[in-house]
Amino acid sequence: AKLNGGGGGGGGGGRRRLRAISMDVTGTMVQFSGRVEDHYAGAAKWCGVELTQSEVDSIPRSFSQAYKETCVAHPCFGNDSMSAKQWWRHCVIRCLELSGAKMTLDQEERVFQRVYSIFGSHATYAAFPDARPFLKWAHRRGIICGVVSNADERYGDSILPMLDLADKLSFMVFSKEVGVEKPSRQIYEAAVHAAEPWLMRSARWGPDAAPLIPSEVLHIGNDFEKDYLGAKEAGFQAVLIDRFKNGEGEEWKERGAPVFSDLIDVVEYFAREGFIGPNDHG
Repeated sequence: AKLNGGGGGGGGGGRRRLRAISMDVTGTMVQFSGRVEDHYAGAAKWCGVELTQSEVDSIPRSFSQAYKETCVAHPCFGNDSMSAKQWWRHCVIRCLELSGAKMTLDQEERVFQRVYSIFGSHATYAAFPDARPFLKWAHRRGIICGVVSNADERYGDSILPMLDLADKLSFMVFSKEVGVEKPSRQIYEAAVHAAEPWLMRSARWGPDAAPLIPSEVLHIGNDFEKDYLGAKEAGFQAVLIDRFKNGEGEEWKERGAPVFSDLIDVVEYFAREGFIGPNDHG
């Protein structure tokens, strides 16, 4: 399946100009390490709270419910009404409550602090092996790269830098800060606005850079509605990564999305489809 280029993004001879790439984070560049129940139970034990095996086993289901409840009560991680840490405090404590954990208020706070610390460390996140090489490849071609994620700013403040990915990411757009989530058109429009100033700073374009148009941006993600349909409806190019091979990728292909196993496949697709970056010639 070919990507539908916008009218202003094409190059000569059927080649299409691409000036920016936006990327989802978890499942696209970054993978979650371990099991949520082990991390939560380990934090509780470290704080002197023992959970039964049935309570531990119920944590994934409890977390899913707590996450949904907290999203409904405080959309977009609280946006500007609370800090991300306050939002996660609500979610984590509610998760443990649903699992049957019995804790004093002091224990709740200590367990939460432990969980929050763990979820900002190498214990819970790792970069996919192809993430940094892909960003370096795009950087060499003069393509501005950034993040568009339904997440809070902690990814940008600590997790992506910790994983040695932030130095090649020029812009970061998080739903917590924007107040809308993918697949909303507004979050993709925010990405265009966030990327555009970086074109003016680039050696290739400089201060006379033409405005960035959506068809000159490729979005890469792993969710059909949020990352593919949302990006396409905002005028972006879009592809999906199917790293986990759980059957979703085949369904995405049937629904018209270009689907790849990893970011190296996207590099090959880039050349095959005739895209050109700012630093490419010919």
